[in-house]
Amino acid sequence: MSVFEELQEVIPGGVNSPFRSFGQVGGTPPVLARGLGSRVWDVEGREYLDLLCAWGPLVLGHSHPLITRAVREALEDGTIFGAPTTWELELARLVRRCYPSMEKVRFVNSGAEAVASALRVARAATGRSRILKFEGNYHGHVECLDAAGEEADEIGGALALGASPALTAETLVARYNSLDSVREHELDRVAAVILEPVTGSMGVIAPDPGFLEGLRTLCLRHGCLLIFDEVLCGFRVALGGAQERYRVTPDLTCLGKALAGGLAVGAFGGRRELMDLLAPVGTVYQAGTFCGNPLTVRAALAALKAYSQPGFYARLESLTERLAGLRELGITYQAVGSLFSLGFGPPRLRDERDTAQLDRDRYARFFHGMLARGVYLPPSTGDAACVSAAHTLEEMDRVLEAASEVLAGKDSRT
Repeated sequence: MSVFEELQEVIPGGVNSPFRSFGQVGGTPPVLARGLGSRVWDVEGREYLDLLCAWGPLVLGHSHPLITRAVREALEDGTIFGAPTTWELELARLVRRCYPSMEKVRFVNSGAEAVASALRVARAATGRSRILKFEGNYHGHVECLDAAGEEADEIGGALALGASPALTAETLVARYNSLDSVREHELDRVAAVILEPVTGSMGVIAPDPGFLEGLRTLCLRHGCLLIFDEVLCGFRVALGGAQERYRVTPDLTCLGKALAGGLAVGAFGGRRELMDLLAPVGTVYQAGTFCGNPLTVRAALAALKAYSQPGFYARLESLTERLAGLRELGITYQAVGSLFSLGFGPPRLRDERDTAQLDRDRYARFFHGMLARGVYLPPSTGDAACVSAAHTLEEMDRVLEAASEVLAGKDSRT
């Protein structure tokens, strides 16, 4: 029995997050044992160039010295106190410097926690219950969001997903990059409009010119809050995320993944009067024993200091620009910052309906061909791949060469 088969005996599907399965591409995922820099190794000793980067957090690559040193020091000083620390103060100030819209910030343990908490703040601030989201935007394990829309209905609706139909009924769905689809809803009854300003689960899609600005205007006009879920694109498309790149200021921001360079973390923040609705100042309850723990916070301090070095993001972007040569091979390639996505279908993706046209079977064959050549990509078409500071231009050229071989039908053993 293989290690993965043993995992399936004790863990549903053999994975602790469904993204990790190879359900869309078929086959058995490698069981990983070690990571260093831009590479990972499985339990059988096979080496892979990692372009998954743990689905986003590893902006610095695996086992970066700054992160490992920060974690080691935190282990020696104490990993959790359940009390305020000076490290939280330093990190909150750094986050505010990167994201000026986050005048006050609360640290949590995941992006999903950040989103769930931000929605509570929005409802309390507006006295409204409805939330408007967009097709294909992923906001984590938040039942009122992931159980709404056509895809959820096709699976069987809220109850089939283990969600509350009542909460789901108050979740409205619009089409990404379409202001007209937003105007179709009664925004005067909506607490917040939430979106990934740069998407990552339906292909890496940038907002059309005027789309984010239009949302900002509509929210102001109708008294609802604008929430940027930058869990994936935060610290990935710029130091200050999509709001820095596109110069649009949300009311609330959710961060995660990349904030701590590989440790479990989330954060949400916004204007002072909104964040002061949280207990113990206000009435919106949010709590967590591990929120702001020193292990994570000190890793985040190290990560943000590395991200802040001159030229850091220009170099990351040059790596993804090198991969633009994939388009010449007939691949649907889209990139923003250090995020990119691959597929076979429309030459340009603007929303979930474009993504639905991607050829999953062809991507599955491509994925396994690349894996056989030691290149680890997301095991599902449309999901974001990533580069890290540990990658090199020479490695990007290797990816281009491997892709050319796969599409030419060359045997990986030759």
